[in-house]
Amino acid sequence: MKKLLNKTVFTVSLFLISLTASSQVLNDGTFKFGRTLSLIDAFYVDSVNLDALTEKAIVEVLKNLDPHSTFITAKDVKDMNEPLNGNFEGIGVQFNILRDSIIIVEPLSGGPSEKVGIKAGDRVLNIDKEKVAGISITTSGVRKRLMGPKGTKVDITVYRKGLKDLLDFSIIRDKIPIFSVDASYMLDKETGYIKLNKFAATTEKEFSDAVAGLKKSNMKNMVLDLRGNGGGYMLAATELADKYFTDQKLLVYLSGRKTPKQEFKSTGNGSLASSRLVVLTDEGSASASEIFAGAMQDWDRGIIMGRRTFGKGLVQNGFYLTDGSMIRLTIARYYTPTGRSIQRPYNEGYDKYMENFYKRFTDGELMSADSIHLPDSVKFKTLVNKRVVYGGGGIMPDVFVSADTSYNSAYFNKIYAKNVLVAFTLEYFDRNRTKLTSQYKSFTDFKTNFKFSENDIKDFVAKGEAEGVKFNEEQFNKSKDEILMIMKGYIASNIWQSNELYQVVNENDKLIDKALKLISDKKSYNSILGIQ
Repeated sequence: MKKLLNKTVFTVSLFLISLTASSQVLNDGTFKFGRTLSLIDAFYVDSVNLDALTEKAIVEVLKNLDPHSTFITAKDVKDMNEPLNGNFEGIGVQFNILRDSIIIVEPLSGGPSEKVGIKAGDRVLNIDKEKVAGISITTSGVRKRLMGPKGTKVDITVYRKGLKDLLDFSIIRDKIPIFSVDASYMLDKETGYIKLNKFAATTEKEFSDAVAGLKKSNMKNMVLDLRGNGGGYMLAATELADKYFTDQKLLVYLSGRKTPKQEFKSTGNGSLASSRLVVLTDEGSASASEIFAGAMQDWDRGIIMGRRTFGKGLVQNGFYLTDGSMIRLTIARYYTPTGRSIQRPYNEGYDKYMENFYKRFTDGELMSADSIHLPDSVKFKTLVNKRVVYGGGGIMPDVFVSADTSYNSAYFNKIYAKNVLVAFTLEYFDRNRTKLTSQYKSFTDFKTNFKFSENDIKDFVAKGEAEGVKFNEEQFNKSKDEILMIMKGYIASNIWQSNELYQVVNENDKLIDKALKLISDKKSYNSILGIQ
């Protein structure tokens, strides 16, 4: 009930903020801005697109406030909301574009396409009688044609290997789920692994379902992977954090000039309160990911392992404009339970803010924690065991693990940037679909026995050359194991799901190996948390 009340208070507060903002008396600055645009429209020497000019002006104004206050066009508002709402409306397929053809990778289980008989490997030739093969169509072009309001119809024509005639399908669009749990499986007999890509409206249920499945496999401890998780809904982060406490604990609070302090606490019904926890983070872990990691660290509840997080501690609220566009305006800062603000400084402007972030990739921070220098003014102590933690620019991990560059080479970077790995794997699977699906009846069999042949590797190199990536034997040999592992993972995801993809590529993940070793050693785990 308390959690429900917290949600209600937060919703009502944001509504009151919106109401107050919409009823503000217009001041001199507001009239000055409107007058300027009117004069341009009335007297400027050349014709101008006033709408575009207005939007550019809004963007520049917001840039001068903070890095996360942004303007979103009416066209982009829906696309922005879809991942966080947990669904979109369309026909329910995963697809790729190969040699100017749209290939169905997989019809989503239970979705509209599967129900009418669309199969993996089908090539889409026409959408609503429009030819879409051989016209250099883009991914966004396909999405634009296949997505649409629930209940509307789309007609497609496909070519299916082995059939003489083309197949016509009429598909009624429906809501299609977008998942935030990428993978969920056991690392060993007692340790589960969950990979989250965002914090969305459906995350708590997905996470709970994943945990229930892992507990059936005797899970006692968990490695939660938040690397690259850019955040999302704050409440989704607190809902997950809630599961790790058996009493009421402050998880996060927010405060702003026009936003009264609001606290979010655990309910005390934590189903994972007895589990050891390691949270994996990196420079791509932001916002809601940092809220979760900060709560676990401040209460000495779990070990944060990996690299320093992004450092976003500002809370945005969306305000719609008259044409359906939106301003996402920073209304508050959030603080971890110790009172830490982990927002990176932005007083030098947006460009410097981003420049300082990208310096992490060149100043040695990804390789050594010693390159990170934080003043004593942002030093805090955890609430239970009084360990030193820092604010002022992201969550510093309890255990720093450097980025793995053992496989890195210019050749690898080029084939990755040119999308050769995906393109080759897609072509390979398309050629060998029947053989692979009949030969490997289980993922365990595939994971143990599948290997690319020497001829396959030669074909891959040739594919790279065709895409403008000159072969370099020394660099290829340095990156070979990583290249083959990634492509094997892509094959697994074509046969099964992303869960199997991660089970393949995580085999060579040194951070997961270290996390598993630590979480399995109760003495070392407790020592890092300061537990006597």
